[in-house]
Amino acid sequence: MNASALLGVPAVERGLARLEPALLDAVTSGDGFLDQVTTHLIKSGGKRLRPALAIAAATGCVREATDDDLSGAVSVELVHQASLYHDDVIDEAVMRRKVQSVNTRWGNLVAIVAGDFLLARSAEIAASLGQEVASLMANTLARLCEGQLVEIRFKFSAERSEADYYEAIAGKTSALMATSCRVGGITSGCTEDEIESLTRFGAALGMVFQIRDDVLDVIGTEKDLGKPVGQDLAEGIYTLPVLLALADDTSGPLLRPLLGGPLTPDQVEEARAIVSASAAMHTTMAVGQRFAEQAEREAEGAPTPELARTLSDLAQNFMDDLAVVAP
Repeated sequence: MNASALLGVPAVERGLARLEPALLDAVTSGDGFLDQVTTHLIKSGGKRLRPALAIAAATGCVREATDDDLSGAVSVELVHQASLYHDDVIDEAVMRRKVQSVNTRWGNLVAIVAGDFLLARSAEIAASLGQEVASLMANTLARLCEGQLVEIRFKFSAERSEADYYEAIAGKTSALMATSCRVGGITSGCTEDEIESLTRFGAALGMVFQIRDDVLDVIGTEKDLGKPVGQDLAEGIYTLPVLLALADDTSGPLLRPLLGGPLTPDQVEEARAIVSASAAMHTTMAVGQRFAEQAEREAEGAPTPELARTLSDLAQNFMDDLAVVAP
C-alpha cells in the first residue's frame, strides 16, 4: 500500500516525489560503505505513510510543501527507518520489503550503528526546525524505546495482558504517526487546537494501523505483509488476536499448550489456524474499527476542509482494509 496512492491528493503526491531525493541526500555522508548501508532500505521503497501524514498536515492538501515541511517529513521518516534497522536486529529478521535485511547482509553491529546514524541525522534535521520540533522528536524516540521494551519484556508470555499490548503499540507505532501529524501542523503554523486534533488523529490511526498488521500476521499472506506471516507468533510476540483467542473458552485450551516458547514452522501454522478460526478475530476487527472511527472524528478538527476530508478517507480506507482481510 503506497501512501501517495492511499491519500490520493496532488499536493501530497508532489511532496512525496520531492521527499525521495531529500531522504537520500539526508543520509549520504560521502563514505561509500556507509552510504550503501544507510540507503539500503530507503531504495527498497516502502509505504512512506509517516512523511505523507506530515506533508498532508503541513499543506492542508491545498498548497505546495515548503522546505521546512519536507524537512519535517524527512526527520520522521528517518526515525522510522532507524527503528526498522534496530527491530530487524532484535527480531533476527532475514527479509525486509522483499530484500535482505541490513543485519543479514552486513551483520548486527553494522545495522545497529547505521540505525544510530539515521537517528542522529533525524535529530540534526529536527533541530534545524526549532526547539519545539527537536524536543518533540526526542520525546517520540523515548516513547518508541519504551514501547519496544514493553514488548520485549513480555516475549513468550501467555500472561501478557491487553493493557500491556495497547501500551506497547501506543509507543512503538502510534507515537510516531501522532508525531508525523504534529510536525506538519507545527511547520505550517496551525493553531494549537488544530495541532492537537492532528496529533490525536495520528495516534488513533497508528493504533488501527498496528492492529491491521497484527490481523494480517494471523490470516494474511507474505505478499500482504512484505515479510513472513506468523512472524510474531514465532518470535513470541502475542498480539491482540492471540491474547483474545487465549482468553476464549473454546480456542484458549487448544492454543495455550503451543505458546510460551519457540515454535516450529508447523506449530506456527497450527497456532495461526486456531486463532484465525476463533471469535477473537471478530473482536479484534471491532477494536480496530473503533480506533478508525476515533481517527475520523479527530479529522474534523483539521485546519482545512480538504485535509479533514483526506484524513477521514484515510481512516475509512483502513477500516475497509480490515474488512477485506476479515475471516
